[in-house]
Amino acid sequence: MTENKPLDQLLGDLQERAKELNCLYKTQEILNEPNIGIEQACYGLLMSIPPGWQYPDICEVEIKISQGTYKTFGFKDSKWTLTADIQAQERSFGQIKVIYNEIRPKAYDGPFLKEELKLINSIAESLGLFLLHLELKKVFEKDAKSELENKKSDWKIILDMLSHTDPKLLIRLSRKMINTLCWTNICGAEKLLDSFSPSFKSKNESIKESNAPFERVADNDLIALSYEVFELASKNIERDDILNYINKWITEDRSVFLTEKLENMGSSLEDISNAVERFFHLGPQASELSEQRDKSLRIALITRLLTNHTEYIDVAKNHLSINHFNALIHRIIYPLNSHGKIGGKGAGLFLAQQILQEESTKNTNLKDIKTPKTWYIASDGLLNFMSYNSLEDILEQKYKEIGLIRQEYPYVIHVFKNSSFSPEILKGLNLALDDFGEVPLVIRSSSLLEDRVGASFAGKYKSLFIPNIGSKEERLSALTDAIAEVYASIFGPDPIEYRVQNKLLDYHEEMGILIQEVVGNQVGPYFFPAFAGVGFSHNNYPWSSRIKQKDGLLRIVPGLGTRAVDRTSNDYPIILAPGQPNLRVNSTSEEIIKYTSRYIDVINTEKGDFETIEINTLLNEYGNLYPEISKLVSVVNADRIIPAKTFDLDFKEKDYLFTFDSLIKKTKFISQIKAVLNILEEKYKLPVDIEFAHNGKYLYLLQCRAQSQSSVSKPIPIPVDIPIEKRVFSAKRYITNGLISKQTHIVYVDPSEYGQLTDYQSMLNVGTAIGRLNQLLPKRKFILMGPGRWGSRGDIKLGVNVSYSDINNCSMLIEIARKKNDYTPDLSFGTHFFQDLVEANIRYLPLYPDEDKCIFNESILTETESIFTDLLPEYTALCNVIKVIDIPKIFDGNILNIAMNATQEKALAYVSGE
Repeated sequence: MTENKPLDQLLGDLQERAKELNCLYKTQEILNEPNIGIEQACYGLLMSIPPGWQYPDICEVEIKISQGTYKTFGFKDSKWTLTADIQAQERSFGQIKVIYNEIRPKAYDGPFLKEELKLINSIAESLGLFLLHLELKKVFEKDAKSELENKKSDWKIILDMLSHTDPKLLIRLSRKMINTLCWTNICGAEKLLDSFSPSFKSKNESIKESNAPFERVADNDLIALSYEVFELASKNIERDDILNYINKWITEDRSVFLTEKLENMGSSLEDISNAVERFFHLGPQASELSEQRDKSLRIALITRLLTNHTEYIDVAKNHLSINHFNALIHRIIYPLNSHGKIGGKGAGLFLAQQILQEESTKNTNLKDIKTPKTWYIASDGLLNFMSYNSLEDILEQKYKEIGLIRQEYPYVIHVFKNSSFSPEILKGLNLALDDFGEVPLVIRSSSLLEDRVGASFAGKYKSLFIPNIGSKEERLSALTDAIAEVYASIFGPDPIEYRVQNKLLDYHEEMGILIQEVVGNQVGPYFFPAFAGVGFSHNNYPWSSRIKQKDGLLRIVPGLGTRAVDRTSNDYPIILAPGQPNLRVNSTSEEIIKYTSRYIDVINTEKGDFETIEINTLLNEYGNLYPEISKLVSVVNADRIIPAKTFDLDFKEKDYLFTFDSLIKKTKFISQIKAVLNILEEKYKLPVDIEFAHNGKYLYLLQCRAQSQSSVSKPIPIPVDIPIEKRVFSAKRYITNGLISKQTHIVYVDPSEYGQLTDYQSMLNVGTAIGRLNQLLPKRKFILMGPGRWGSRGDIKLGVNVSYSDINNCSMLIEIARKKNDYTPDLSFGTHFFQDLVEANIRYLPLYPDEDKCIFNESILTETESIFTDLLPEYTALCNVIKVIDIPKIFDGNILNIAMNATQEKALAYVSGE
């Protein structure tokens, strides 16, 4: 798919970066040495610069400044020359030249690398600041001696010094001082302000408005005014305070270049990266910034690098420092002239990581929480990819009809996976692969719209695992192939329909990419974490009256967390409330045995595949290698379930279930996860949801965002006077509050008829027909009823095969559990599928019609007239499987209502006139 550099060239690139960094550090070491003179410093630089260049054996250097010219022995004029002006505070001190005295292969600027151009500029800048410092020191010492003789004030010494060395800085300091005097209502300050700022002389004090421009004030006049400003300050402000102000403002002035880059919307990511790097090379002034300058820089970095979502910025500005961005920016891969961001998912994890590190000093439960090593591709990398391959026309896909989008999506994937990446992106990916080494990776989307409050895009874009094994070329090919497929997912039917639903279709969307190291261990040929899952700080669907909303919710599975966020057929996660971990959904031995994890998702590093394997098979072969296995499983002994013991494990002879009992009761895991959820909710000021994984030793945070919330509803009184023939169904488990009213249609998939379908295509056609009905029926005026687990991954015989865009217009989804067909709803709270329902305000209800005292009026659903074939005549073959009941037509203009009362744990669907 892509062309790759030979391995020796890649290693050479890394060696060059190491040489350049060493040269830069050596430069700082020389120039920061106490009491070093100009000549000694320049000769030190002459020795340290050549080793930092690609060809040090033919590299010569000249430093030309007013104090003299210093050069290496072999320096002579050459046509292969790299130069940089030595400047500081808008003053020029001279020039540095680096030359090669022999021809070498062409690179970025003649034989010189792009990084070498940045390096010589950094050295010149550092030398300029060094020379300025010496000059200021000389003036200061001279004026200090004069002070002893003439008793001159400290601030006058500084002003005299600046008037000689940097008059523009003097004027800027004076502006700040006059503003300070005005803010504190110092008498006489406003009069000076009228003369000083904004740079005009008023010809007539009585004139308030004029069409004539004000007369400019000459710099010489402003310097004279500067002395008046500080003279006034000395009469009203303590000497030490004046000196502190001056020191603070001079320090801030050194960071103005970073402010300019961040505030200039034309600055590229490379410009910002260079400015941030320069800021930190100048010394520890970050800690010396004023509160206002520090806050301004932090917010600018957040909006330029992370996201411009206001809810995020409001939280992040309190927890992210400039230091955090210095580490981040070196792991961002971006195209030329990039203006991209790392996107919503990347921003959420980055913020959560800093919050937990900050709080770990106060809460011991947070001390060992880690995040996986992560590299980022900037969000406009997608646009660069499409432009590089002339795919811009695909941007118009989002405006096509949803059926056409679904039809063309496989072609989009094919085109993307057979396209190439630009050289800049490939270079960054090579560096990332070298940093990761040969460990499995997960490629995750991080779009600009993703993980925002009210629109999480949960599960809308792809996440792909790669084993990252083989030669460097094979690893890079697999990585670029996965990135291309994740890119293509932005044009899939589900995310586009989701954007329509959330009124985000016309918003500009870009996709960043997270390249993350997979958390886990090697167990035989497989790589996977001990367990993984998702957590929610609010539990909106409690299974016991003793569980409160603040107790939260966890879904835990063995292995990779994919089975925790996806609905899976004939497989179950462990669901619990971390605030009440002993109140489990399934409490009897029979329930625990039935509702357990039977499969595990892993990465087969020998075959290079993502696989789903049976847990029993894995334990039978490699159980003793599974990390912390005794804390995760229990022994099934007849009808009893007994916690496993470390020294009594026998995976050949005994049956084991993943119950996580010892993990929950005997380790700090629950305390850790509660602490994480609580502190993140506190700082976000919103309920949060997280993804996590555990390698048997450490808990890793993989994702953090605001939890999806539906509208808050009150308990609805359950009517008792409804005639039996107008009661459609009742329920008494997993009830929430609310009223679904004025429903005109029921779409009913008959569990019995669905179970009798024998061919796979017919079952797929049921899901396709549901998607068509979703577009035809009146929006939010119909409910869906059907067997088992809708939208599950795996055996579609256990549930209708649908995605978000197939059901997003319904008001309610009812999953029916019938004993005879083993149609069992999965308590999908916390899956991506369930979060879609919550965000779209689609109510969910599992129905158990075979339980005592439950109403299920099947005759209304199966024996009344169905309009299914009128709506979809091409699907007549499914008329016995799918029924569409027109309620007003059947019941003389009446409509369907569903009343739900969580307090009473009751729900009733009934037909009435209102």
